[in-house]
Amino acid sequence: MTQLINEWTRELRYQPYDSWHTDYTQQLKNTVKKAPWRLDYHVQPNTGLLNDPNGFSYFNNKWHLFYQYYPFGPVHGLKSWYHLTSDNLIDWVNEGVAIEPTNQFDSHGVYSGTALPIDDSLFLAYSGNVRDENWQRKSYQLGAKMSKEGHMQKLEHPLIDFPIKGYTDHVRDPQIIPYEEGYLMILGAQDTNEKGQVILFQSENLTNWEFIGNLDYADEEMGFMVECPNLLFIEEKPLLIFCPQGLNKNVLPYDNIYPNTYILGSDFDLKTVTIKDATPLQQLDYGFDVYATQAFTNNNNRHLSVSWVGLPEVDYPSFKDGWAHCLSLVKELTIRNGKLHQFPIAETKELRQDKQLIEGTLSSENQILTQPKNNSYELNLSFDANSSGVIHLMRDESLDKSFKLTFDTKLGKLIVDRGQVGVPFAEAFGTTRELELTKYSSLELDIFVDQSIIEIFVNKGSEVITSRVFPNSNQTNLKIEGQGGSYFGTMYSLRKMKN
Repeated sequence: MTQLINEWTRELRYQPYDSWHTDYTQQLKNTVKKAPWRLDYHVQPNTGLLNDPNGFSYFNNKWHLFYQYYPFGPVHGLKSWYHLTSDNLIDWVNEGVAIEPTNQFDSHGVYSGTALPIDDSLFLAYSGNVRDENWQRKSYQLGAKMSKEGHMQKLEHPLIDFPIKGYTDHVRDPQIIPYEEGYLMILGAQDTNEKGQVILFQSENLTNWEFIGNLDYADEEMGFMVECPNLLFIEEKPLLIFCPQGLNKNVLPYDNIYPNTYILGSDFDLKTVTIKDATPLQQLDYGFDVYATQAFTNNNNRHLSVSWVGLPEVDYPSFKDGWAHCLSLVKELTIRNGKLHQFPIAETKELRQDKQLIEGTLSSENQILTQPKNNSYELNLSFDANSSGVIHLMRDESLDKSFKLTFDTKLGKLIVDRGQVGVPFAEAFGTTRELELTKYSSLELDIFVDQSIIEIFVNKGSEVITSRVFPNSNQTNLKIEGQGGSYFGTMYSLRKMKN
């Protein structure tokens, strides 16, 4: 029998797709199909590794979503773009690999980018990764067009000639947006002083691009590299979402290997390439695993986002079964009282099936224990301003192990702990995360559980906490206990994605 690969050499990772033997790929499919922790309603790879979401867009009466993909194992290798379509942002149809590494500009990987409907085509911008004989990197910003029939045609020449003076070859992840009478390209970059930057180009025709400078949005340095920048305008206010690598924790305290962050501004000045009155840097997600968020605004002025739930340079328990990572639920972005809110789109309700009402008084004597059909449900809970307690998700039958949410509305604290959920991993980055809340205020939690991911939305998306977890097969119970206060809510079992 063909064995899955345990030792991944560089030669294996960058082996051409057509040189992989069908016996190996079939064995990998069979292994993944039988694997534990596979998801019901989140996007996941059929085999191999999924990472950054790309090309999130609405075109030809369908939603389109791509992701960076390596099909032959749970490792970063020769990347392509995998394509999904949907009528409802919930049920995603697999359309297969859309962009493969095929030419001198993307020979070592099709890296992240975005998509924009232009006339009768979907215009895609992406980074091409190239390595020379000494394994030195060259990066190109490339274009492609997809017809309504799904035919993909790469542009013959790069959108931008390289190198860019003052920057290393670490320039990637183009986002193209309409702006005024033309277009802007927003890129993550590293300058020659090895400082992370967001840089901008401008074009009138998507063909000729003019460099206009570093984006000015913070006084502090943004580590050694910025990845996956997204510039949106919500209620005409600029929102910048990005991933700074090597960020000093005095700028923003964080526990993950790299954070996903955002700032809001009052205005955007193209002449000075400045986001005015920018807020301090803030965490986009307070959990363990969100990185590489992609956001866009559609023609109906909806602001939508989706994230890679996985982190670079971290090993996950599913690796042994030949697959890695998933995407978050699609979220709607809004600004309320000057603060970003992220909440699952209204279409998520289409997943709901059986409904159960939950309510009671929190006390150590009155412990509420229920067993969902499986770890695939939505739980909505509200606690009054005088409550404290613990919610145990994925609790085992002996009541010893669980994913714990410890809350105290009087003190204004919410702590999540994944240290006792099945297979441990990434313990070097800690097993708890803590969020400060407004003291003596009520608390609302909207919790989505799906086999090996938990997404928690605090106070209708004021904060978000996302976690991968890999529970044992007997960890399906739910328990709520406390030391005072009352609660009420609902639980819905959720159906599987149709695809």
